Amino acid sequence: MTTHAAALAHIPADWPADEPTARAVQDVLRARVVLDEAGPEPGTGHVTGVDVAYDDERDIVAAAVVVLDAATLDVVEEATAVGRVAFPYVPGLLAFRELPTVLAALGALEAAPGLVVCDGYGIAHPRRFGLASHLGVLTGLPTIGVAKNPFTFTYEAPDAPRGSAAPLLDGGEEIGRALRTREDVKPVFVSVGHRVSLDNACAHTLRLTPRYRLPESTRRADALCRRALREATAQALL
Repeated sequence: MTTHAAALAHIPADWPADEPTARAVQDVLRARVVLDEAGPEPGTGHVTGVDVAYDDERDIVAAAVVVLDAATLDVVEEATAVGRVAFPYVPGLLAFRELPTVLAALGALEAAPGLVVCDGYGIAHPRRFGLASHLGVLTGLPTIGVAKNPFTFTYEAPDAPRGSAAPLLDGGEEIGRALRTREDVKPVFVSVGHRVSLDNACAHTLRLTPRYRLPESTRRADALCRRALREATAQALL
């Protein structure tokens, strides 16, 4: 049976408050990313979508996590958390804005998350440590990033059929793949976060996109975090 929990996020006392400190933390944690594990088999266990929504005017962030049955894509459990934005906007350091609230939402779950799918990047990141990698290292969970845009990296357009892929490149280094999830529709951009291979990350993404360009995990988490943000901002106006 689907359940829903809500949590209030608190920014840890030792959370980085400035860019130099955050970059130093990134450098330490990046060394802990595991890239030599295949990860869970697609279609087995749980898959959890993560997304966030902001109200920058009121300094509020809402995070949602939605656990799906990986075989059926039915919702197993949902959770949300609302908190204050934890860090100023700095390109390449967005995870520091979001993670305390994301972690609070994950902590409200009763079900095991299984594979976590982030609406963003793993190692396809200028510093090779996007939200999916950061979250994976902090939690130990297998994570992948499925992004709507390729950041600043280059790629050749994949062939038109669903399932076609092309390397996402930083110079000559493959840091992810442009993956066609719908025939002749703009690809998504898949990258490894932590404890999952790139081949497996793409296979999971295809299983999560039976009807739409974006994974069901992302679509459901996006709708839920937007609803949580609307409720939080309405309360703030009372």
